[in-house]
Amino acid sequence: MPLERIQILNEKTNQSFRVMFNPEEYNLNKDNNYASQAIPGLQSPLLQFVSGNLRTLDMELFFDTFEAKQDVRAETQKVVTLLDIDSDLHTPPVLRVTWGSLEFRCVLAKVSQKFVKFFANGQPARAKLNVTFNEYLDAASQVAAANLQTSDFSKIYVVKQGDTINGVASRFYEDPAKWRPIALSNGILDPLLISAGQQLFIPALPYTDPATGVVMQ
Repeated sequence: MPLERIQILNEKTNQSFRVMFNPEEYNLNKDNNYASQAIPGLQSPLLQFVSGNLRTLDMELFFDTFEAKQDVRAETQKVVTLLDIDSDLHTPPVLRVTWGSLEFRCVLAKVSQKFVKFFANGQPARAKLNVTFNEYLDAASQVAAANLQTSDFSKIYVVKQGDTINGVASRFYEDPAKWRPIALSNGILDPLLISAGQQLFIPALPYTDPATGVVMQ
């Protein structure tokens, strides 16, 4: 039994269509952003997770209307118009791309069209579309998937105008008196001297001073 062709569904209108031919392959991509923070006394910077990037789905779609003697753009436009801004949503539509075991909730981010065969009147009869879909996750889904249950993990914080190290400690530890782990982790000798734009490594508690071995709760 042949594999069904890829289906693309517009979630708002519930309208869908299938591509003319399935691609030979597709690529699913995912990566994360990390920030590095140099800590005095350590041999290399510490890497801290900042955020995850979007998963993307890349593939090449082939369209051929030569035997039907029709302009192939009638078929390719079904894909290209998914980039258009919906007048009600003020954004392009959210889609579901389904093919076999693949189900990808996404938006169409990029389309590159290449026309490779033409009729005598110049109308294109064959086309290749390189498409990129970006995964779409609303905020509620992301929070539920992350299952964040504690604030006790290391972070990078960019100092804002008017910030104090005590205020930063209060923000992350809910106790302004716990500023010392932040100062030690960042080699700050004078806790009054932090400046806007400065990146601070906020260690998880309890924190062990690498110089003295003292554990700070």
